[in-house]
Amino acid sequence: MKLQFPPEAEAVRAEFAAWLDANTPPQQEAIVRARSTADSPPWARRFQRAMFDAGWLMPGQPPEHGGRNAPLLEQFVIQEELLRRRIYRSFNPQGLSIIAPSILMFGTAEQKQRWAVPVLRGELTAALGMSEPGAGSDLAGLRTRAVADGDGFVVNGQKVWTSGAHHADFILTFVRTDPDVPKHKGISVLIIPTDTPGVTRRPFGSFCAKDDLDFNEVFFDNAFVPRENLVGELNAGWAVTTGTLGEERALLWLTNYERIDDTVRDFAAHVRGTPIADDPIVQDWYGRVVVDATALRLLGYRSVAKMARGEDPAELSILKLFGSEAAQQSANSALEALGPAALDRDRPTAPFNHMNNEHMSSSWFDRYCRSFAGTIAGGTSEIQRNIIAERILGLPR
Repeated sequence: MKLQFPPEAEAVRAEFAAWLDANTPPQQEAIVRARSTADSPPWARRFQRAMFDAGWLMPGQPPEHGGRNAPLLEQFVIQEELLRRRIYRSFNPQGLSIIAPSILMFGTAEQKQRWAVPVLRGELTAALGMSEPGAGSDLAGLRTRAVADGDGFVVNGQKVWTSGAHHADFILTFVRTDPDVPKHKGISVLIIPTDTPGVTRRPFGSFCAKDDLDFNEVFFDNAFVPRENLVGELNAGWAVTTGTLGEERALLWLTNYERIDDTVRDFAAHVRGTPIADDPIVQDWYGRVVVDATALRLLGYRSVAKMARGEDPAELSILKLFGSEAAQQSANSALEALGPAALDRDRPTAPFNHMNNEHMSSSWFDRYCRSFAGTIAGGTSEIQRNIIAERILGLPR
């Protein structure tokens, strides 16, 4: 049976492809690397604003939020076309795909206009303040406190791994507002501008490269935040948490598929015409990676089809686990196949893949190091295995 989308979805794909042909920035400009995931160069802001104005940025949203009220399958083919061309909508991915949708989902009308819409239009960038020392995957264990004080809150605590915080205009911050209730029930969400007195951001390098400054430690020292910056109800932040991670995970498998596909294409170009290409072990690895990519894509298509029918796809956790682990394994296999040559930074790369910034001065070893982030962000592999065991397989806790 041939897999295909309905004619109306394919018509939208064709319309969007024509728009991209006419509006995508020149390649030589597009490969300039941003300094972090909240640093958006002027040309990228212009492109994001153009997508917003044309209704392509957030196609499932109404026009005033950068969309066209597109149904799921049309949203999917738009995203698929972007990934096929190695184009990403924004240099502030967490702002676009997590933070702005969360404010649109739970925020007030004023918050939507003051914070969410400017992020979508590329006028502001945002970071996500979730993880803390000792509270990474277990978000409910967070200890950053926000104490009510007059018409606002006084915040004290620390966040870590806060990507792009040193370039962000604000941080969507998860805080504990009631320490005397079960830990899931005492969490609230605050919009904290990064120029707030008492907010300190300290970027630090990754394991792959000390000058790759995206991660941050963020300290809150008696930082006052007005009550109007409370997103959702007081002590009801867990609902925002669920919505935020849902936005992140829904099409996360497409990102992992792209990473595996990148590895396949880049590795083939890297070894073409060399003795490595004729090695049976390498050929066996290459075939396995292609099979993994195909399996991930078909499983993803099945989950999209279920969602289009209004069903709740149990595959999302499976897709997250399989996709991130397969992406890491593909990078590891390439590393082993190339040996010492994997440290060479001069290799073929995708021309406009600013989603993960892997195209600039990057070795296969760098790619392998960065693959570990995929098994952590959006829910660790361990958490996904627990979800699969309990909610899909029905195993006892």
